[in-house]
Amino acid sequence: MSLPPEKASELKQLIQQQLSKMDVHGRIREILAETIREELAPDQQHLSTEDLIKALRRRGIIDDVMKELNFVTDSVEQELSASPKQPASFDKQSTLKKSDGTRMADSTTMLSISDPIHMVLIKTDIFGETTLVASYFLEWRSVLGSENGVTSLTVELMGVGTESKVSVGILNIKFEMYPPLNQTLSQEVVNTQLALERQKTAEKERLFLVYAKQWWREYLQIRPSHNSRLVKIFAQDENGINRPVCSYVKPLRAGRLLDTPRQAARFVNVLGYERAPVIGGGGKQEQWCTLLAFLCRNKGDCEDHANLLCSLLLGYGLEAFVCVGTKAKGVPHAWVMTCGTDGTVTFWESLTGHRYIHKPTNPDEPPLAEPPKPLHPYRTVGCVFNHQMFLGNCQPSDAVENCVFDLNDESKWKPMSEEAIKSVCAPGATTSLPPFPPLCASTVDASVTSNEIEMQLRLLVSEHRKDLGLTTVWEDQLSYLLSPALASYEFERTTSISAGNEEFQDAIRRAVPDGHTFKGFPIHFVYRNARRAFATCLRSPFCEEIICCRGDQVRLAVRVRVFTYPESACAVWIMFACKYRSVL
Repeated sequence: MSLPPEKASELKQLIQQQLSKMDVHGRIREILAETIREELAPDQQHLSTEDLIKALRRRGIIDDVMKELNFVTDSVEQELSASPKQPASFDKQSTLKKSDGTRMADSTTMLSISDPIHMVLIKTDIFGETTLVASYFLEWRSVLGSENGVTSLTVELMGVGTESKVSVGILNIKFEMYPPLNQTLSQEVVNTQLALERQKTAEKERLFLVYAKQWWREYLQIRPSHNSRLVKIFAQDENGINRPVCSYVKPLRAGRLLDTPRQAARFVNVLGYERAPVIGGGGKQEQWCTLLAFLCRNKGDCEDHANLLCSLLLGYGLEAFVCVGTKAKGVPHAWVMTCGTDGTVTFWESLTGHRYIHKPTNPDEPPLAEPPKPLHPYRTVGCVFNHQMFLGNCQPSDAVENCVFDLNDESKWKPMSEEAIKSVCAPGATTSLPPFPPLCASTVDASVTSNEIEMQLRLLVSEHRKDLGLTTVWEDQLSYLLSPALASYEFERTTSISAGNEEFQDAIRRAVPDGHTFKGFPIHFVYRNARRAFATCLRSPFCEEIICCRGDQVRLAVRVRVFTYPESACAVWIMFACKYRSVL
């Protein structure tokens, strides 16, 4: 009974708009100040959350908010079918609509909502680096059988990856239903429902495992060499739980945060790349993150990027699949493939945002003395999958350049039963993974952040040159002229179209006098740490030559441009430049 991600995002935006109109945040700040000033004892160092909630209730803030956020008897279907010629307004008397068509869901209806609350614990250090500490799926429905709709729980949070059996701490949680339910259920009813769901889920997962084993035996009977192919049916999540790979992908709509599939690919590309940590040798540690854990820490392995990009492309109505195979030197890898209605097969590299059109070689043609080098970096492909389909590559060769991606041809691709996949991966089929959360808009102010990084880099350059016994003279106009180039670079990364370079080059020619030399060095980062970026720049001999420039009438320039994306991901472009008079 959960809301689809796009409706949840719309509901969230409407609530935010209404809270802004009511100036709820301003009223909370006023009450917080009054409470601290009037009620906090001199020996108390801080105000607890419970004290703040009590203060808000005494002053009627919570009641006022709930009065404004009414639920009316209109179904989602009626809302979706509304004519675009009759836009809905949202004024002071407007109401929010709930999917079940009632004023407030009763306890029996809420008991049928099997989606758990997914909690992710992230640690952020002083440099802004994030670490995934714990990921926990909380069963919240015990509150439906508690008196007055209030209950407390204590849960033990376990680590992730290789530390999934190690406790990281205890979390005390207090649940309160608001508005209160008219009628609570007995705890026995709640426990019985949960036990039945667990039994049903376990049976579905058992049957799918039996089917998957049979499918694998049949796949090996086609050709014994299939045993060495990367056919990934199950993958471990951050908690060490084996899940069908199809459950990691779901169609995801980005609302108004991303406009095109290529912009979505750029967003996924600027999320950081980090392989799962390995203790000791033995190759790569397997860890596929759930979407929420991946987005919370804003970095992950190639499989995490591919699953997110595939989900976004499915949301845009494309026929998208995650490909599992290898790239150069046989390194395991995952990327995304889309199949066009005209038969065009396009590979999307989720770590770089690059796209490649696949043109398979014709086995009937005579072999060339020197076959052309493929444009893409992929070597072999073992299987492809999305939220509904899983297909194993059963062609004589699993080399990507020789593969034909006609997924309807069962002589080339062995499919799994879509019904079997649906039984364990469809929404509501099991309690394994809750619905994907909607993407959040960026909280980063691009202009302010760009200026801050630029000022920090100027200081770092000046200090570095001072240590070398060099003076530093900055030219603001030259710095400003670098902006169009940075915008052009980001546009090209997103669209694969180059534009605007002619105007930039013309402006630079006018800004550099005769007899002077201009040098520029652009570089791209996905983090906002100025000192770390500066250290990386110095490792480039071209950039170091600019920063340490010696000569007559040396003028330095630096420009930073931060491009923001959902989930506070950023593409940071930096360009160092200098001009000086050439002396022979």
